[in-house]
Amino acid sequence: MPLWCAGPNPESRVKPRTLAEWLDYQQRIHALGVDLGLDRVQAVWHRMGAPRLAPHVITVGGTNGKGSTVAFLEAMLTAAGQRVGCYTSPHLIHYNERIRIAGVDADDASLIECFERIELARGEIPLTYFEFGTLAAFDLFARDPLDVAVLEVGLGGRLDAVNLIDADAVIVTTVDLDHVEWLGPDRDSIGREKAGIARRDRPAIVGEIDPPKGLLEALSAHGARVERAGRDFWVERGSSDWQWLHQDGTRLRLPDPELAAPVQYANAASAIATLHALHVVDPAGLERIASAGMHRPRAPARLQFLGGDPAVIVDVGHNPQAARALAEWLDTQSGDERVHAVYGALSDKDVGGVMTALGSRITHWHLASLDQDTPRGLPASVLAGVLHQALPHAACDTHPDVRHALAAARASARRGERILVFGSFFVAAAALEETAG
Repeated sequence: MPLWCAGPNPESRVKPRTLAEWLDYQQRIHALGVDLGLDRVQAVWHRMGAPRLAPHVITVGGTNGKGSTVAFLEAMLTAAGQRVGCYTSPHLIHYNERIRIAGVDADDASLIECFERIELARGEIPLTYFEFGTLAAFDLFARDPLDVAVLEVGLGGRLDAVNLIDADAVIVTTVDLDHVEWLGPDRDSIGREKAGIARRDRPAIVGEIDPPKGLLEALSAHGARVERAGRDFWVERGSSDWQWLHQDGTRLRLPDPELAAPVQYANAASAIATLHALHVVDPAGLERIASAGMHRPRAPARLQFLGGDPAVIVDVGHNPQAARALAEWLDTQSGDERVHAVYGALSDKDVGGVMTALGSRITHWHLASLDQDTPRGLPASVLAGVLHQALPHAACDTHPDVRHALAAARASARRGERILVFGSFFVAAAALEETAG
């Protein structure tokens, strides 16, 4: 029977009615702890009939760049007249952001109906919060006349619930050290886990120039048709545009992507390589479609400018690789404006590696506690201790939350300077809400 009808906790016997109640319910039963693996969620999906999501499915995995790559794919496919469903995680402000069909976030009523169907199907099979959401996305996509479903992997790849679906093409954007307690201690181990989304004789796009050997070996073992950045396709940047080139002779001249940061050329290139390999759009129109996609990607909090003077820029970067991308972007900016950082982090992140990657580019650190936002959040005092070890001469203040840290940064920054807000989706969401308010 459904868990809302059983259990020692009286709250568990009350059927959730609102979306907020459903999400709270999922968090509470998730807190009981569930092992990683696909057996449980696969059993529930089969009970739901396991329908096909769409004529074409693209799965996007990797350490960083997944959300931006999904945004490029969505923008290009939409420009081609395709009806696209996108599943991403986590969300910034509203849970509904995770599931999007034809550019519109899922509404509360549709999500509630999905959760009710999932709950009835699962019986006594335990599911995590993430697995509930993934099945809801599958259910919504299968009930809609989509042309393409684009799925973002949550954690790793091989054992992620998204991997229930046999994708027609996959992308591995980057591989770096993150979630090492789950995925392994080095890039080779993590790459093998991420390669688990690939399928035999289907395209697997590798988005970084220097991927780990473990990723390439695992993709080969899976029998995937691998296309690598820098070998099978590559980017040539000009002063005001760029070109995407493929070893088969295809050459596309494109406008610069509206998403900031040099790394976005690699993400856009991987998205184009996927459409080129999958033949989901007319090859003759690929340049037009890719060009349109440079102007339309929906990827909030990826070097998002919130305006003002001093300017506030928000980014979800939360690990050393993402911090190196932020550092590369800062190095491309003209002038020597002072940069104030508003930074918060979770306990499973390499805080020292993030701080070291940015180094002297940050004039002053405003460190925000996240321990009131999530059990995984670090207090600012811990961040300060790590900062003083990583960068002994760095200037910093500590604050009880992101709101206070951002206010302090605005008060201390001068006109013409920058405030970079980053470190976690929790940090980015708080900054977006504060600015909107």
